[in-house]
Amino acid sequence: MKRLRFSRSLRLRKSADFRRVQQGGRRVVTGELVVVYQPRPDAGPRFGLAVSRKVGNAVVRNRVKRWLRESIRVERGALSEVDVVFIARKGAAVSGLAELRLQVRGALDRIRRALRQKRT
Repeated sequence: MKRLRFSRSLRLRKSADFRRVQQGGRRVVTGELVVVYQPRPDAGPRFGLAVSRKVGNAVVRNRVKRWLRESIRVERGALSEVDVVFIARKGAAVSGLAELRLQVRGALDRIRRALRQKRT
């Protein structure tokens, strides 16, 4: 069960890292998420969450962040050497955990395919 933790080493924590990924990264758009990723050659994957006030009040934003963290823990699989920022859109609050999990899975699959094509 420990491998499913969303530990510090898996998180983007500095605003400079968020800016770097959002300005120079590639975008994947799903229904309620915009996912921006940028390869980095030095280490494993890191994930960041951005949930603005447009999504809802503090209670709603925190719920969406919990849903996203849970989805990332379950769906991250064998993703490597990439920074990923998940940006929640307005409708994420009403989507629910199951729908967000499907969207996270789809976005991560698209990122994996793109990274695999780039290597070959």
